[in-house]
Amino acid sequence: MKILPEEIELYRDRKWRREDSLKIDTAEQAEAMIEELGFCLGLTDVRKNMPSLYTAVCGRRDAHMPRNVQKDEEASRAWVLKDEVMARGNVYYAKLIKGKSWFLARRMIPVFNALWGCSKAGESGVLSKNAQIVLKVLRKEWELATSDLREMCGFKDKKDLTNALDELQRRMKVVPQEALYTPKFTYVWTLAESRFPDEFKIKMKREDALRELARTFLTMNGMTLLGALSGQFGFYRWESGKANHELVDEGFAERLVTGVYSLKENLAAGVRG
Repeated sequence: MKILPEEIELYRDRKWRREDSLKIDTAEQAEAMIEELGFCLGLTDVRKNMPSLYTAVCGRRDAHMPRNVQKDEEASRAWVLKDEVMARGNVYYAKLIKGKSWFLARRMIPVFNALWGCSKAGESGVLSKNAQIVLKVLRKEWELATSDLREMCGFKDKKDLTNALDELQRRMKVVPQEALYTPKFTYVWTLAESRFPDEFKIKMKREDALRELARTFLTMNGMTLLGALSGQFGFYRWESGKANHELVDEGFAERLVTGVYSLKENLAAGVRG
């Protein structure tokens, strides 16, 4: 793995809240970070090489999620904050790319929806039968706890509902809006478009959405290495390259060497690979 310049690591320390003085402890602080970054992961650590709620709670570069998260103070705090931020509904929360939990600033919802969502007209050709059943029930009931949703869908196997909900989250159709712990733990599910109606009305072309994702990704990282955008999001290399080249053409970014891009502002400060 290529070692990043220390200036870039310091840049990420500030952006990702990897400093003790910047670490977060409230839902408001978490939302402010998500708004500034555009998006971040939930309960992941340094091994994902992305900003996350957990890393920001720890406030250090080398944050590693312990195996026994129930007994770890930082992991527990991150989990509680995740629930609080989700319930407040000021940012988007769901399992999205590669099965990971993501937080999105509202401005990024149209971007992600253009890249990974599907239109209502196209649902029958994209979604599985079970996913369509869940969606039909939620469109009638608007919100349901997990157990009630499984019962109304007629699923005998819990995995049928779990897989359908994961699929619908990836396609930005449903979101968990609240976590309940009594009498037992459950999520309350609702339609993504009913929770964020204004954002889902905004339509973007795929190429425009990819360019804006690349812009946000570069801004949060300061510098991106070869294959970074494709690796994190699963794009073809040529798609990522085209988006980054468009940022260069705008004067927003500079290409240092093949596949390596930096913000203009960082170059002005003497940051190079």
